[in-house]
Amino acid sequence: MPVGMGSVTRIQRLAALAALIVLAAGCGTRSAGPARPPAPATPGAARASAATFTLLATGDVLPHNEIIQRSGGDAHGHGHDFRAMFAGVKPVVSGADLAICHMETIYGRDGGPFTGYPSFKSPPEVAAALKDAGYDSCSTASNHTLDDGADGVRRTLGAMDAVGLRHAGSARSAAESGRPALLRAGPAKVAQLSYTYGTNGIPLPGKAPWTVNLIDAKKIIADARAARRAGADVVVVSVHWGTEWQPEPDEQQRTVARTLTASRTAGRPDIDLILGTHAHVPQAYEKVNGTWVVYGMGDQLAGRMFNHSDQPDGRGNESSMARFTFAGPSAPGGRWTVRKAEFLPQLTDISDGFRVVNLNAALARQPGRADYLRARDAIRTIVLSRGAARNGLIMSK
Repeated sequence: MPVGMGSVTRIQRLAALAALIVLAAGCGTRSAGPARPPAPATPGAARASAATFTLLATGDVLPHNEIIQRSGGDAHGHGHDFRAMFAGVKPVVSGADLAICHMETIYGRDGGPFTGYPSFKSPPEVAAALKDAGYDSCSTASNHTLDDGADGVRRTLGAMDAVGLRHAGSARSAAESGRPALLRAGPAKVAQLSYTYGTNGIPLPGKAPWTVNLIDAKKIIADARAARRAGADVVVVSVHWGTEWQPEPDEQQRTVARTLTASRTAGRPDIDLILGTHAHVPQAYEKVNGTWVVYGMGDQLAGRMFNHSDQPDGRGNESSMARFTFAGPSAPGGRWTVRKAEFLPQLTDISDGFRVVNLNAALARQPGRADYLRARDAIRTIVLSRGAARNGLIMSK
């Protein structure tokens, strides 16, 4: 056989062998079958898994004189800065899709004078600090809303408008009073409503009774239904109520909560969440008629609080942050439901410049700090005192 022909044959054999190896490898890959696309979810399940948002709420912002002094400011009442006081909770607040605070006091004129208890006029720079911390809206109906009359309300809402902070509970006009605060939270539209038990005996302005909303169950339900008609997927009611210094919800709180949570339109609850403030101390969370009620979150930012004695009552600087994860309905027109309910213990640390502390996060860094441990455990005991753990409420970081 000629040499040239044998060489070609060997080359052909090697080529054929290589082709067989490639073919075998390919057959081995195909034997597993092509990758299967994931099974398509049902349309309702897809919406429910994708349509979620987190709502975080906190208690009373109540700047006493010592907090105002700590915030700086020059001799002319300018330059106050409260941002450092909220820095410790900024990661949690700004991390929520929607964050709601409670601004208990009204703001004074630019340059002051600014005052604390008993008739509050806070520096308007508080609004900028709240916005910086990540808040989207604040409830403003409280027993101190009329501390400086209608002028105080106008200044307060104007300062919030200037920094892009929404508000509910007080108003500068009848038209404004009649509109709910409609807020965007991820894929959902949330309505915030706000009401107070009273105004420390100060009468509502005769020609402007709409300046602040008072608690009236029939009106609250009517407002909630109007908010739903305006497009709200979720209706949140902030209420300033309860008995000061009492961790147990009083009769008004329990009665109003039952009435509001029982109200339904076409089988759907008119109100999806109730957030309470005013008592100065943490109060319980409870599921009432299938709806979460936070009876009282406590004071988020306050000075040294005194409960009819000459000694500060440490409970007045303890509070909780409420965080609820809502999931969209599986069918159009259904209710957005709470998929996850959490609370985060919180403290105004009066020994550290009145800084607001996320206690569990702080304890992760200082696990043996006795005052933080005591405050966290006290808050947890009260928050869970009406059986909320059985309905899934958990303490979070």
